[in-house]
Amino acid sequence: MEGSVPAVAVSSRPVVQLALAALALGTTLVAQSWLPAPPTAAGSAPLVPQPGTARLAALGFDSLLSDYYWLRAVQAVGDAHANPKADAPLIGRLVEAVVGLDPWVDHPYRFAALWISEVPGSVETANRVLERGVAYHPLDWRDRFYLSFNHFYYRHDAESAARELEPAVALDGAPVFLGRLLARLRAQGGDLDVAAAYLQTLARNAPDDFHKAEYESALDEIQTERLARALDQARAAYRERNGRDIDRVEDLASGPGRVAPALPREPHGWQWVIGPGDAIVSSYYGHRYRINDQKVLSLGSPRAGSELAGSSPQ
Repeated sequence: MEGSVPAVAVSSRPVVQLALAALALGTTLVAQSWLPAPPTAAGSAPLVPQPGTARLAALGFDSLLSDYYWLRAVQAVGDAHANPKADAPLIGRLVEAVVGLDPWVDHPYRFAALWISEVPGSVETANRVLERGVAYHPLDWRDRFYLSFNHFYYRHDAESAARELEPAVALDGAPVFLGRLLARLRAQGGDLDVAAAYLQTLARNAPDDFHKAEYESALDEIQTERLARALDQARAAYRERNGRDIDRVEDLASGPGRVAPALPREPHGWQWVIGPGDAIVSSYYGHRYRINDQKVLSLGSPRAGSELAGSSPQ
């Protein structure tokens, strides 16, 4: 008779396991009922619960539900019909649910920085996620770097950018150039060279070709802006020498009042023209580069140059 007790204990083990599996399945079904479905009408917005509500629905299976939301977030950017720019608010809510349920995850923090920071109105969400990443992964330099970049590039706040970047400089694995970036940030604030340094770092660490191309495109705009600023200086010299403004950009290097031996080559083979606001612009871009302008990293935005007269390549 004494031997029957272990037998009962052993035989009950599958029952317990089956009960746990059923509970996990039930939790998944509860989770699914909370998860967003594709919109059924124009302008409709799927609902995603707040992390606290999601934790109640998880019934203790926080990691399971976190994984489910994570899959939905990945689907929102990787599906054949995905529109990350339009879905940035949804992606932000999904990632907040992911890290709210399981704050020890790693990649979702930077996933938010990559996919929603570039959309106006979603930077604050990305920053909340990154701040949580810093709190739970204080020894990882990357979350601090992305948070610093967002402050500098999107919020016009070089002081906060330097504050967030400073602790990252001394962390194990942090690139040595972060120290130089911090020094430049403190000395130059919103300078083009600071923006270029950030973007070069982002391009080197880009997780995919899409984001790498976006950062390299912004770097290309910075190089074009440097040339445009040189033309601004020549224009100021022209006004001083001739007592009048130019009628076209070519006047800077032609005619008796010229102040330059030649115009710098437009990097894309297009033209330098007088554009919006009476500014000298590249007809390829159609506007001047502005640091902190969210249109610069705009997830596939079309070039504006075709709207300008004389915008075709030479």
